[in-house]
Amino acid sequence: MNFGGFPGTRGGAHGGDLTADQQQAQMVQMMSYDTPMSGIPGAKGAAALADLPLKEQLRRGFKDMGSRSWSSAKGFGLVGAMYAGSECCIEGFRAKNDMYNSVAAGCVTGGALGVKAGPQAAAIGCAGFAAFSAAIDYYMKMD
Repeated sequence: MNFGGFPGTRGGAHGGDLTADQQQAQMVQMMSYDTPMSGIPGAKGAAALADLPLKEQLRRGFKDMGSRSWSSAKGFGLVGAMYAGSECCIEGFRAKNDMYNSVAAGCVTGGALGVKAGPQAAAIGCAGFAAFSAAIDYYMKMD
């Protein structure tokens, strides 16, 4: 099995043939795990974090958690603003308050989020967000 394009493999940056075990070891080495323990400069994971005092471990963990939470909040805020804004515009344009507004807003939002990945991703995003919006709107308007 050859993973083309990886350094040290055929077609990679360094050329040459590696065994499957060597390629797997290289892939694992290139992976960076997204954990608070990997964020310590010059550290090698959990062992370096465990050597720190408890107060410092907690400080670094909470700091990392806060920055990641803020990043996620900005992303959700952007999606929510896109959806709410497009739904408001569509409802104002159509002068109706029905389920089609939320479906169309979901399609616009999903398509806009997927447009950078190409037309197929935009179409799938449009369909997915529209279906989700329809399901949520149906649930919220149930008697």
